[in-house]
Amino acid sequence: MTTKNRTVGLSLALATSALATAVSAENRIDQIRPDAPELAAFGPHPIGVQTLAFSNPGQVDILNTTGSAQPLYDRDLTIEVWYPAATGTEQGGSYRAILRDGKTEVTLQGRAARDATPASEGRFPLVVISHGYPGNRYLMSHLGENLATKGYVTVSIDHRDSTYSDQAAFGSTLYNRPLDQRFVIDQMEALEGPLGAIIDTSQTGVIGYSMGGYGALVFAGAGVTEASTQYSWGTPAGLLSRHQAGSETHEALVDERVKAVIAIGPWGMNTGFWDTAGLAGVTKPLMMMAGGADDVSDYPSMRKIFEGMVNSNRHLLTFESANHNAAAPMPAPAESWAPVENLDFIPFEHYADAVWDTNRMNNIAQHFASAFMGLHLKGEADKSRYLELVPHAADGVVSLDDTGKVQPDHSYWEGFAQRTALGLSFETLTAGQ
Repeated sequence: MTTKNRTVGLSLALATSALATAVSAENRIDQIRPDAPELAAFGPHPIGVQTLAFSNPGQVDILNTTGSAQPLYDRDLTIEVWYPAATGTEQGGSYRAILRDGKTEVTLQGRAARDATPASEGRFPLVVISHGYPGNRYLMSHLGENLATKGYVTVSIDHRDSTYSDQAAFGSTLYNRPLDQRFVIDQMEALEGPLGAIIDTSQTGVIGYSMGGYGALVFAGAGVTEASTQYSWGTPAGLLSRHQAGSETHEALVDERVKAVIAIGPWGMNTGFWDTAGLAGVTKPLMMMAGGADDVSDYPSMRKIFEGMVNSNRHLLTFESANHNAAAPMPAPAESWAPVENLDFIPFEHYADAVWDTNRMNNIAQHFASAFMGLHLKGEADKSRYLELVPHAADGVVSLDDTGKVQPDHSYWEGFAQRTALGLSFETLTAGQ
């Protein structure tokens, strides 16, 4: 058999195997591994989910902007909202999502009950979730569901011009990401009815992955450089200057309702979107999550973001040897294991990592997001102990007596069972450092 025939035969075998697996697959987004860290566990609230549609009128139509011609349009956004539901709500439901190829529809299984009655008592902080380029509102659905069980209303956005189905010119994503995030917070604040009644937007968090992380950083105060507003492949007509460091428009974008930000694999430093002055504009508490081998957002560049936000109390969680898919994407749907005609890679590669198990990374992200948001959005002071860690998990010492009581020299990561934090590092810098 020739090399070409062997390659074709292998591809057909992989496709057949993947399709056979897909028939029986559940594509669950809600799995908690037995070795998951403590705060990954689901919270006490049953949860519901709704799909909402918003329209932001009078926005600059980046895709049709040419020089001085800058037409306006109504920017339509679809969002998925997870929320604490009424006591006794039966848990379990499914989602119909588009795969990375932009065509294949798959079913995902989770915990939330579709259109369930919201909880009748209490108000809950808002968390906005923003996907990568391309992506969709289900890419981090595991995090949306998980946080909702702990008493948050979580909102995941389908960013127009940036989803698997409508991916368009990159300049739109550069311009619109932080604006979409701000607009969705405004819409959730204005929401009426039983769902609107339980949302507390005065305590809001933002979680962004890749280009969502870029948007979250801009929204948090990291104004972009003048040079980045002029890139030929970027936003046309210099319109990105709206987010330029030191501008009145960027200053007006920063939102006092946002109390905490998580940026996962944030893109932009690797191509000159920030400098020292821009990063110094971030004053909000911020956590970064990154793969130590990320060659898309570039791990050394992300470290410069972490080090450069000198006016923020911040953390950096690193998954050693992981690439750009660290922490954020849901487990690869079974259907993604098969080759597709319109991509030169198997869609599986968009979700998975070559070294780390995705479910494992999701659980770790859920753990740290629960600690960070609990501390900053709910004032849960006890959550700080999960963020006060020796930098390298491998250096942590397990010291327990015969009854399991922690001894004074115990320094293993809080919330992680012995041996389960290997491959991770967690660094903290305070404002002024």
